[in-house]
Amino acid sequence: MAARHPAPPQAFIDKLRLVCLDLPEVCEESAWTGTRWSISKKNFAHVVMIDAGWPPAYARVAKSTGPLCVLTFRSPRPAGDTPRFARPPYFLPGWWPNIVGMVLNADTDWDEVEKLIVASYCVLAPKKLGDWVIATRG
Repeated sequence: MAARHPAPPQAFIDKLRLVCLDLPEVCEESAWTGTRWSISKKNFAHVVMIDAGWPPAYARVAKSTGPLCVLTFRSPRPAGDTPRFARPPYFLPGWWPNIVGMVLNADTDWDEVEKLIVASYCVLAPKKLGDWVIATRG
């Protein structure tokens, strides 16, 4: 029997869902851990709970054994080129040049999270959809 791992807080999933599912052609699904949102089968947001050092890849890059809730998303340019992503609440997983991690907690600025998620969506969406989102959101 597989070990059970904690899910991200439902309140965080609900907040992320409001942003992600407001974007065109988005699919939400349970991931191998946590919840992810994708466009054209490409993940633009993934929320995961780190606990007792699991999942190890996330615990290693977040530099925490948990419990800790983290969100990963894509940046429009290499994440290392954006100084704010090199300090908390952000971290750089290094799995792709433009992937960023962010710790979610009671102090999270959800307006900022929304902007980051929309930008992440636009990085991976077909150009026509990304352009439409940028034009309609100003």
